[in-house]
Formats: sequence, structure tokens, C-alpha cells
Amino acid sequence: MNEGVYDERRLRDFMAGRTSGFSRRTLLALTAAAGVGAALPGSPAHAAGPIVKPLPADLFRSLGTNAETLWSALKGQGYYVPVDRFFVRNHTVTPAIDASTWSLEISGSGTRTAHFTLDDLKRLPSVTRPVAIECAGNGRGYFTTQQGQTVAGTAWRLGAIGVGKWTGVRLSTVLRKAGIRKSAVDVQPIGLDPNFVSGGVDLGPVRRPFPIRKAFDDVLLAYELNDEPLPPDHGFPVRVVVPEWIGISSIKWVGRIEVSAEPLFSPWNTQFYRLFGPQFPAEGAPFDRQVVKSAFELDPGATFPAGVRTRLTGRSWSADGPIRKVEVSTDGGTTWRRARPYGSTPGGVWQRWEYDWTPAAGEHVLLARATDVRGNTQPEVAEFNTLGYLFDAAVRVPVTAG
Repeated sequence: MNEGVYDERRLRDFMAGRTSGFSRRTLLALTAAAGVGAALPGSPAHAAGPIVKPLPADLFRSLGTNAETLWSALKGQGYYVPVDRFFVRNHTVTPAIDASTWSLEISGSGTRTAHFTLDDLKRLPSVTRPVAIECAGNGRGYFTTQQGQTVAGTAWRLGAIGVGKWTGVRLSTVLRKAGIRKSAVDVQPIGLDPNFVSGGVDLGPVRRPFPIRKAFDDVLLAYELNDEPLPPDHGFPVRVVVPEWIGISSIKWVGRIEVSAEPLFSPWNTQFYRLFGPQFPAEGAPFDRQVVKSAFELDPGATFPAGVRTRLTGRSWSADGPIRKVEVSTDGGTTWRRARPYGSTPGGVWQRWEYDWTPAAGEHVLLARATDVRGNTQPEVAEFNTLGYLFDAAVRVPVTAG
């Protein structure tokens, strides 16, 4: 068979969603052939910097183009994470965008083409709802430090999550107004940040598709966070907010939304954000949702006075629904006791809890594990995958009393 004909046939299969049996190398090659490197018209000419907002050491752990919230910085805070300590996940850098000239393009084979300015969106009915944005790699570092496994990617601890109060317009409202067609099956938001380059290959603007049924369920085009205009690092002037799905779905600085009558693919659902490893298919296993997790509102290595009653606090969350119970161990996992939930839980996104403990002098290992309403409980060991996604094991937190 002619090699060019074979490649063309493979590309047609890929674009039609028939990816079974493809290797990661083949998926990357097909993604490039599908036009991955194409620049997005209207992209900003320059970026303000890797991250614009201040990153004080008592609030953040800096990780290159990313910034992880320290859990000690959330102690005493309310349900919503304040903007000044909301984590930042950037593939490249935070772009500088002029809201007065920005517009959102809706186009593709599944819709008529339409453009919306920021004022256009604000004139549409608004919605406000609590949503967690969580990186798929949140907790990745513990695959190595706790389970002794080598994984690729940013070594997040547990601070790559933030629950915010997001205000905007339903994506479904905008799609209907644009003139979406009955043939539409996928939508793909495309960001205005600079193109992402990996291994010397320009993969184009950050983008990741999701089904039209999700777009019409609960997705927002948000222009406010915690009752204020979106800050630059969090998607100004408008970002996509996809409840219950991994953070990469909630594209920041959105400039275009492709609506397609055929399945859509990008490096962010073929090369990245798939589960690879010995127990997964060669082409990887797709996933969209996070898992149940818990975190203490303190830093590893914290010191407490011995013999003095101490109130430990933390938060637990799950994409599969509200938390039903939280258990705490102060002896490395030998014994477990129930923590007390407290505070309001708008939307049931996460649960704050507390546990009173009088430590003896010496070193201790704290653990917290949660069970959600569907019966999902944090395990002792997270399932390994080479890109380090979905770490859900109870995290061991060393502390000292003295």
C-alpha cells in the first residue's frame, strides 16, 4: 500500500475517533497532521509574565510557570479560596489581553459563525455557582515521595485546587444564540495564551474538547471570580469553567470555541491527560474527572506543643459528589477516628472538617481519608500511571510535637 495513502487513511480514522490500537507516537504524529501547530488569529502579541500576581512564600510554592497553594494558607479562610492564594496552572505564561478589543468567536462545522464581546456576554442572563478547579496532576509528587514511583510532570503536592464562586453565562446560552446545529457533537475551547512547545514541537494553543452534552449541562463562560472581574492569571477577561471535570477542561483566556459535527482531538486529550502504564491500553485510557482527596491545613514538618490540645483542620473533596465522612489518623494509619464537619458547603464541592488532638512529645505521621456519597474511599495506595494523574491515596504528613 502506498505510504501516503496509508497515512491519509490513518488520519481519517483518527479524526473520526477510531483510535484503538494506536501507540502514543502515532497519536502524536496524527495530532500534528491534524493541524495542531496552527496559530489562533487574534492571539496577544506579548505576555505579561509567567505569573502576574505576587507569590509570597507563605502562600505559595513556586513551580516554574505554576504556583501551588500552601495548605497552611487556607487555615482560617472561608469556603472559597481567596484570589490572592488561588493556585495558578499555566502551560506557558499569563497573556496580557485588552478586554475592550477582545471577542469570542464561535465557529466550526456544527454551528453558524458568531462573535461576542465581553459586553455582549454580560447582557445575557448570568449564573453564579461554586466550582472547584483542580489540576489532573494534583498530588503527583506523592507517587514519588510516598510510593517510590517515577512519574513525569510537575510535582504538585495537594495545592493544585481551588474552589471559587464563578459568575458568567451558560455556554449553552451562547451556543444557542450563535446558531448551533443539531449535527454538533463536540466543542473545543481554545486559549489565547502563547502556543505550547513540548520536546521542540509546537503543539499550538492550549485546547481540549468535550462532548456537546456536557456543554449543555453545566459549563460556564465565567468573567468573575469571587464577585470580582477575573484576574489575569485566572483567565481574564473570560474563561471556561467545567464543573466536576479536570482543570485542563476549564480553558483560560478563551478566544475561540470550535463546534464540530465530528469528534475533535488535541494533544490535551491524546498525548496528555490520558492514563498510560502497564495496566492501560497502548493508546492510553481517557479520563475527565478527578478522584476523592483530603488535605490538612498545615505544612509538612509542622511543630506542635506536646501535651497541649490542638485542633487540626482540613478539607476533603470529590468530583463524584459531597463528602459523607472524614477519618483522621495521628499514628501513621494504625487507628482512625471520625473528624467533625463544620461550615456551610455551597454546592457540596468540598467539606471543611476539624479534629482535636493532644500529641505526646516526638514525631508523628498524620493521615486523613474521606468517603464520598457514592462510597468512594481514599485507598492506601494510588494506582500508578506514568504521567502521575489522579493520586487519591491518603497522604502521610510528618509533624513533630515538642
